[in-house]
Amino acid sequence: MPASVDKIKRVMLKLSGEMLGGEEKNGLSTAALELVAGEIADLHGNGFEVGVVIGGGNIFRGSLADDFGMERSAADYMGMLATCINGLALQAVLENRFKIRTRVMTAVHMPELAEPYIRRKAIKHLERGRVVIFAGGTGNNHRGRIDNHMRSSCQSRRQGLGAIGDRSHRIGGGSD
Repeated sequence: MPASVDKIKRVMLKLSGEMLGGEEKNGLSTAALELVAGEIADLHGNGFEVGVVIGGGNIFRGSLADDFGMERSAADYMGMLATCINGLALQAVLENRFKIRTRVMTAVHMPELAEPYIRRKAIKHLERGRVVIFAGGTGNNHRGRIDNHMRSSCQSRRQGLGAIGDRSHRIGGGSD
């Protein structure tokens, strides 16, 4: 392996919500969740500290605001909640099927389900061998003109994650 790859100990994966929906790209697919969790388990098993930024497009897309006659900001918050649903589903599969300790961290306040995002806590979780799943963006809506995926990716990058693998699609400077 190239020396630069040898030095990488933390990785961050960006997963689209549509991946978790399977072939239909909608809802949650057990097979898709297990496949993704298996890939994460392989990385974890090879000694990598793993962070995951997860999308929510399989459940709701903020661009649907007009279809429902709602304000865009409310629809964007619904999309953030969709990422939290996906994060909790991925957590369940990683912990129950693969016996990997995880933490879901989010800027959306939901203490019964996930931890608040605190940079130092995220780093500690990674150092302790937990997979950290970043969901809910940074708690800001689309008005900032940077989408939740980009915010979460930047947030995760600040964790010192050495490699970024983007398994999403339809994501650019701003997503649907």
